[in-house]
Amino acid sequence: MSDTSDIDPAVIAELTRLRESIDNIDAAVVHMLAERFKCTQQVGVLKADHQLPPADPAREARQIARLRELAESAKLDPAFAEKLLNFIIAEVIRHHETIADGAR
Repeated sequence: MSDTSDIDPAVIAELTRLRESIDNIDAAVVHMLAERFKCTQQVGVLKADHQLPPADPAREARQIARLRELAESAKLDPAFAEKLLNFIIAEVIRHHETIADGAR
């Protein structure tokens, strides 16, 4: 942080506390995404083994609708939640395509 000599120490302490919480949440998000991708990798292998397509548009649509509802109940912008899930889904599909290509 820049020069903080003129900022109330209580403000600095609260800012530090909040930033530490944010750092912990960010770490948890990364670990949860890693676990999610471990599961989706297994799905990709199963799909490749059984010649199933990498994408499942019907499931993806259900997941997006579900996540939008969860976001609304959590007071998170549903459009943001949908963009995030679409980004994750695109990466999962890319992984599934790579797995399928390797199985051929």
